[in-house]
Amino acid sequence: MISVSLILSLALAPFVLGQSNNSELGIEAIEAHFTNAGIVPSLLASFDPSAVLSLSYNGVGNISPGQALTNTQVAPVPDLLVTPANSTVQLTGNYTVVMADAGPVGTDESQGQTRHWLVNSVPLTGDSSGFNVSTSTGLAITDYAGPAPAPGSGAHRYVILLYTQPSNFTAPDGLNTPGVAVSTFSLSDYVKNSNLGPIVAGMYITVEAGTASFTPSSTAPVVTSTLPAAQSTGSTSGTSSGSSNTASPTGNTSSNGAGNVFASLSKTVVAAIFGLVLL
Repeated sequence: MISVSLILSLALAPFVLGQSNNSELGIEAIEAHFTNAGIVPSLLASFDPSAVLSLSYNGVGNISPGQALTNTQVAPVPDLLVTPANSTVQLTGNYTVVMADAGPVGTDESQGQTRHWLVNSVPLTGDSSGFNVSTSTGLAITDYAGPAPAPGSGAHRYVILLYTQPSNFTAPDGLNTPGVAVSTFSLSDYVKNSNLGPIVAGMYITVEAGTASFTPSSTAPVVTSTLPAAQSTGSTSGTSSGSSNTASPTGNTSSNGAGNVFASLSKTVVAAIFGLVLL
């Protein structure tokens, strides 16, 4: 007689595969967003995440890459959830969370960035289906301060990054004790001087006050259906994920793929159990 565990393993296989494909598509989408929004290479020389970072604000819900929000909406500390791209990505140890204001598209990042959040020694809790980024139990160098760009200064890109924090991490002078106020710093210098590891995941939002007193640089939309991961799963979604300076771009992929996975899973489980009963 075929064991129940074997039948359930076979039944769950499509679901596990679907999770992996969705995470890989999410990573390709956020990479494209970072490039199209000018975050790469102006703020980050490169961006090769191994996980997807989900960002949510109380009263708003889950945020799409580059989503336009108001000062009020981004006032509370956001919740962060990170999902590995696949089973080979192991998320253990401590991490550093950074939120930096990269300014409007076209900003000269060599002048530094305003640091809105910096937390060291952040643990992750959960499993491969999603790890909570426990910023409340980390060492808050700069407590979260909601974005508040100057009126007329355009749509600022606020970038949230999760870095691996290796054992040889050493916080630089001036940013090694809690309670440091919001101020300007160089993200690239901080990463280099502190020996931070690779970026695990990232997300960004846009916040604008008033109407820009200049013409913002244009950016291209991200069409998720054209990304390699979407092609490999046969997705036909034409979702356009714009990264414009004033619009609310979305990095969400079509939910049809997940629905099909669950439908297939349900049918497989029913058929498997029915077959077991007949044995």
